[in-house]
Amino acid sequence: MSKRGGHEVDKGEMFARIRLLRSPNVGPVTYGQLLRRFGTAEAAIEALPDLSRRGGNAYRPADPARIRNEIAAVRRTDARYLFHDSPDYPPLLREIEGSPPILTVRGDTALCLRPCVAMVGARNASAAAVKLARDFAAALGEAGYVVVSGLARGIDGSAHIGALGGALPATIGVIASGIDIAYPPEHRELQEQVAHEGLLVAEQPPGTEPLARHFPSRNRIIAGMALGTLVVEAAPRSGSLITARLAGEAGREVMAIPGSPLDSRSHGCNQLIRDGAILVQSPDDVIELLGGFAGNPQSQLRESAGLFEPDFEPETGEPADIGVLLGTAPVAVDELIRQSGQSASSVQLALLELELAGQLARHEGGRVSLVLG
Repeated sequence: MSKRGGHEVDKGEMFARIRLLRSPNVGPVTYGQLLRRFGTAEAAIEALPDLSRRGGNAYRPADPARIRNEIAAVRRTDARYLFHDSPDYPPLLREIEGSPPILTVRGDTALCLRPCVAMVGARNASAAAVKLARDFAAALGEAGYVVVSGLARGIDGSAHIGALGGALPATIGVIASGIDIAYPPEHRELQEQVAHEGLLVAEQPPGTEPLARHFPSRNRIIAGMALGTLVVEAAPRSGSLITARLAGEAGREVMAIPGSPLDSRSHGCNQLIRDGAILVQSPDDVIELLGGFAGNPQSQLRESAGLFEPDFEPETGEPADIGVLLGTAPVAVDELIRQSGQSASSVQLALLELELAGQLARHEGGRVSLVLG
């Protein structure tokens, strides 16, 4: 059972939540808005066909048989679901825009409630950076921090190994595949060790291969769970820099270890520092920055994005007429509300109808646009 507003959520509602999130054109933001409007996932699913019809297309929610098969696969892997309102859902992750409403997990979810620090970096890391990652992770673990990373080659794997090998082993691995798939294959044993001695987290359903489009979603979870993100070594335009930017947008601390300008694997870290990340040279620097962190980072990469707040007050009213205001260029939802002169609830309902009909795309920073073509 999960809890919602202090009340138990029964198995039927839990099943409906999974089905709602797996239904076409329902992402984390839409999921939260549907729950706010209809109060329960069961009621939201009943409303989906009508909402989509009003948006211009027919609609069929996810097949219940598919959800039953998914639940059976989760159980076979000794995993379980973690819902957005579960008491052991990562509290900092819940605050970010588009936080995952449902995770699958294996291991000790109590780690989610402890202070976390994310460590990321290059897959083709230098030997010196690999050692730094291990040493930093071990020291941060001994200082009481849980090390969060993505189980990738190079820095990620070294951070997990360092955290597991320390005096107080504590690490969380976030993967871009389903909970039952090991990637990269050479980290199969490490992934199992993380699941048994720490916590393994996946957003994708079981059986999902780690496609390229899943990694940015995984990166937002890594950044969202932690008080701060430390980049050990990274080339320009790497996934590690995406994680760092997401941490900055969420109002978390962003730190980087500087490197030689002669090594391209250091250029990303050096650029981050130039853009406002905090230069760190020892685990003590990280501990000092994160000790007593209260949401006011010293790093200044970007302003914080909006928060995902899945409350359960039903919304009412008719959809706003915003068709003339929407185009293929992304625009902030707040701007649509301002220009339309309609209530936030009615604008959100109009957007829901368009999204469920497959005509609306959501972008970072609370922006939306019509789908091209």
